[in-house]
Amino acid sequence: MKRVVEREGAAASFRKQVRKTSEVVAHEADPGFSRDVIDWQKRHGRHALPWQNTRDAYRVWLSEIMLQQTQVSAVIPYYLRFLETFPTVQSLAAALPEQVMALWSGLGYYSRARNLHKCAQTVVAEYGGVFPHDPALLEQLPGIGRSTAAAIAAFSYGARAAILDGNVKRVFARVFGIDRFPGEKAVENDLWQRAAVLLPEQDIESYTQGLMDLGATLCTRSSPACQRCPLAHRCVAFATGRTAELPVRKPKQKVPEKETAMLVICHQDRVLLEQRPDSGIWGGLLSLPEVPADENGIDADRAVARFGTAAQMQKLAPFSHVFTHFKLHVSPWRIDLAQRLLVVAEGEHVWLPVDDVQNAPLPAPVKKLLLAVFAAEPDLLS
Repeated sequence: MKRVVEREGAAASFRKQVRKTSEVVAHEADPGFSRDVIDWQKRHGRHALPWQNTRDAYRVWLSEIMLQQTQVSAVIPYYLRFLETFPTVQSLAAALPEQVMALWSGLGYYSRARNLHKCAQTVVAEYGGVFPHDPALLEQLPGIGRSTAAAIAAFSYGARAAILDGNVKRVFARVFGIDRFPGEKAVENDLWQRAAVLLPEQDIESYTQGLMDLGATLCTRSSPACQRCPLAHRCVAFATGRTAELPVRKPKQKVPEKETAMLVICHQDRVLLEQRPDSGIWGGLLSLPEVPADENGIDADRAVARFGTAAQMQKLAPFSHVFTHFKLHVSPWRIDLAQRLLVVAEGEHVWLPVDDVQNAPLPAPVKKLLLAVFAAEPDLLS
């Protein structure tokens, strides 16, 4: 009971903040805007995506989390595999963390997977396996932000709630001629106010999906299809020839670059992997041991002293991987052991059979490297 009271209090505070945000700028309602979006969506929008045509909040929630910062085409196979393995929120809540991470491997932004698991457990433990109807309560769950909460509530329960994801920000910036970076707090507050004022009284599902579809299929970052857009007649960017300039881009900053050496330590038919901490890049996944990169190479005996005795070492082709905030340059080395220690730190390292690499919870570039190494791909050799 105490937890429920706390959540209701947090929800009330959230709604108060929404009202405060809506007072920043006074915008007028425009029923014609939502009518144009709804009519277009019903005729030309997307209607056959795997997570559409359902009011199952679990399926809607799963798709919305996966679609955060990820394109539909990349999400679909992951979504289908998740549903096949975890058809209900109860089955996902009962899963082992490594099972969840293995299924998520390659989709990126791995904190989403950890929060997905925590959210399922919270919904089962505190809401009896039923996602709350109130977007303010949904927003309090792990991994669910304000826009995602609104989308889940709209698609699952028909709640009249405003979304403001990246696609919607782009549509609003162009239609209303907003010439400031949408990530600025004052600009974002203004966009939230517009989003709330423009909500229709009916057809909230079609309107919400329509805004998403417009941003994803017509009002794209480059080469927007303005001639087919239902909002072109009211779009400031289209009228003034500024679709390439809006929305205003975030000021560029130099991307930091880092270097590391990854060790593919092998013994017979097994490869050594280590468990990464929950926080940080590739959090919660298995990966390869790393040592500082050195232009002179690595000391194989010193690098593997904890795990066994090196028999031979082979330098593999370097590669780079770009994260959100930095670029990582990797120098991989394969080291075969003459013999390996029988004991490794419990919970920190594992000797994984090579045949299990495909289904292991590994970062996509690491899995790609290992699959190529064990398939003896010649282009990995330096």
